[in-house]
Amino acid sequence: MTHRAGRHFLQIPGPSPVPDRVLRAISAQTMDHRGPEFAEVGRKALDGMKTIFKTDQHVFIYPSSGTGAWEAALVNVLSEGDQVLMYETGHFATLWKKMASKLGVEAEFIEGDWRGGADPDRIETRLREDSEHKIKAVCVVHNETSTGSVSPIAQVRQAIDAAGHPALLMVDTISGLASIDFRFDEWGVDVAVSGSQKGLMLPPGLSFNAVSEKAFEHSKTGGMRRSYWDWREMAAINPTGYFPYTPGTNMLYGLNEAISMLHEEGLDNVFARHQRHGAATRTAVRHWGLEVLCRQQGQESGVLTAVLMPEGHSADAFRATALRHYDISLGNGLSKVADRVFRIGHLGDINDLTLAGTLTGVELGLRKSGVPHKEGGVAAAMAELEQTRFETIAAE
Repeated sequence: MTHRAGRHFLQIPGPSPVPDRVLRAISAQTMDHRGPEFAEVGRKALDGMKTIFKTDQHVFIYPSSGTGAWEAALVNVLSEGDQVLMYETGHFATLWKKMASKLGVEAEFIEGDWRGGADPDRIETRLREDSEHKIKAVCVVHNETSTGSVSPIAQVRQAIDAAGHPALLMVDTISGLASIDFRFDEWGVDVAVSGSQKGLMLPPGLSFNAVSEKAFEHSKTGGMRRSYWDWREMAAINPTGYFPYTPGTNMLYGLNEAISMLHEEGLDNVFARHQRHGAATRTAVRHWGLEVLCRQQGQESGVLTAVLMPEGHSADAFRATALRHYDISLGNGLSKVADRVFRIGHLGDINDLTLAGTLTGVELGLRKSGVPHKEGGVAAAMAELEQTRFETIAAE
């Protein structure tokens, strides 16, 4: 191996680069997770995550990937044979459905084209057909990481209510939380799932469930057999700041630092920054003459942009060229869009200069790979950033 000068550009849609402040926090000496000092760490993390989810209800933290929190959400409120309604927004919605089926849940998919978020009207129509209320939950991905599309969660809740249906609303916001607006209580979400490695700017290793009182009460008598994922076990000890088993102590140090950073910037400012960077990235893509995968206006993600390659050109070959020559990692296309799409991550602790470097790496990679495109996408994006920055300052 030879040394490569400069910073590697990790511009996949998660894990996102970890800020130095968070790395330093994680590197602190491990403490006794049953000792008196740890209670403050645990309580701070649990209370802090409530501010990120925007909830006054339950939040549980697991030492696991987001996949674990998916399972926790399902097994605490659903029983084998229960019916759930899911929406096919992309690869990760498909994986969540696959997990539900493995657990014995009857998961019904509303088919989507992977080019937009969930359609509340189609959800309402299906729920109105369910006059016997056999559907126990509606499961939707907030920010679909494979496609760069955002589902309108508040409108999904309105659709459930308009249908007069008692189904729980369960939301995967693994890549959305702390990057784009999410309001657990205000939007009437019952269970939300998230992970540490996206907008929270941590390495993979922590996952979260935010849980409404309605869902928690249901879990006391319903759900499947579970142990590790049992909300009741967590709820019994979390108020003291402790956990029913060994927590990810050093990751919790980092989580507390990340939460502080998010509030120092201001969550609304964080969301605006992501939306601004997403819009600038889409400007660059369209200037290049390429197509953004999400074509539903208003549902484009501030977390990532998925880009369709021209016919006859390999997205994976382009990504390999960009990595080899310019030391930039871009996300690959998944399942239905494998080798047809590459994904530009613009989430976490990045600024205008980071985005400029990222888009420059993409444009250089397109040129080096011989992908047909129009030069000047970076300049077009920078012009938009300059204008929106001016407007932001003027509004302050």
